[in-house]
Amino acid sequence: MKKNILVIPGDGIGPEVTTWGKAALEKIAEIFGHEFVFDEALMGHAAIEVTGEPLPDETLEKARKSDAILFGAIGHAKYDNDPSLKVRPEQGLLKIRKELGLFANLRPILLFDELLQASSIKPEILKGTDILFFRELTGDVYFGEKTRSEDRNTASDLMIYHRYEVERIAHKAYQAAQQRSKKLCSVDKANVLESSRLWRETVQEIAKQYPDVETEHMFIDNAAMQLIKNPKKFDVVLTANLFGDILTDEASQIAGSMGMLASASVGESTGFFEPIHGSAHDITGKDLANPLASILSAALMLEIGFGLKEEAKLLVDTVDAVLKEGFRTHDIADQTTNRFKVLGTAEMGKLVLKFLSQKTSTTQAS
Repeated sequence: MKKNILVIPGDGIGPEVTTWGKAALEKIAEIFGHEFVFDEALMGHAAIEVTGEPLPDETLEKARKSDAILFGAIGHAKYDNDPSLKVRPEQGLLKIRKELGLFANLRPILLFDELLQASSIKPEILKGTDILFFRELTGDVYFGEKTRSEDRNTASDLMIYHRYEVERIAHKAYQAAQQRSKKLCSVDKANVLESSRLWRETVQEIAKQYPDVETEHMFIDNAAMQLIKNPKKFDVVLTANLFGDILTDEASQIAGSMGMLASASVGESTGFFEPIHGSAHDITGKDLANPLASILSAALMLEIGFGLKEEAKLLVDTVDAVLKEGFRTHDIADQTTNRFKVLGTAEMGKLVLKFLSQKTSTTQAS
């Protein structure tokens, strides 16, 4: 298989972690005889510094020509501390989603048993959790009209959804539910928001086409509570852009760290694969970032983007093997004990590649 992969490292720890996501893909290509051709482009603060734009035309053109995109992170404290800035890194991310038609964000909450102690939630509550979030990605308040009064004292963001936007992601979520435990929970705020009433009404209509799937509707505030109280009650979760953003970040506590969670943004063509963590400028350049989410994003690329399930499973199993051997990055290590071997970003990345080679050799030998 030959595929063209665009790497967009982005800002902060983005370049540090995508180095190892790319290296994992290169190793998989070597093992299985695939040809992955890589290119690189700017986006976010890094692009603004060079071109003045958060998403240069050159990057968008490369993205359109690629089979998949491996992304790092965007953002910079400069923009967080000055809300008045008109050009912002996040605009690049929103634009590329819109331009590529990436309407569905898939976030699997993959819980490794070895990390049960890394979360602040009790292990007995967590064990067995397996959730797949479907977050709608091109509607809601992030894309609705934004206004500010002349005196700068009043602001508004339009929360807007069209029926077709809900329909297309609902179909994807229901199809995934059919392949899992046939349970789907749709999260909204239909008791207050008109856009949520359209959401619920549309999902109820789509549900009739999937009679084998059990559908539950839940308000966002209850869902946020239940996610911590009893995460095992969820399987496939379908929700809007804003609610999905919040719930999936909350769910990172289930996995022990944002540094462990990958995501895939898909539409009808090129897929966009990224860890859910941000640019984390407070640890940039300190060799503290966890590269495992980028490596797991590469696994999602293999499975969802290219249909290479065996290759994806090998990569996930390799990460699991590394954790079983007691290796950790700082964000997932229990600092109160000496049970774990705490590694930096580069050491962990190299170790995954080493285990990947060893695991392949063992499999071939048997």
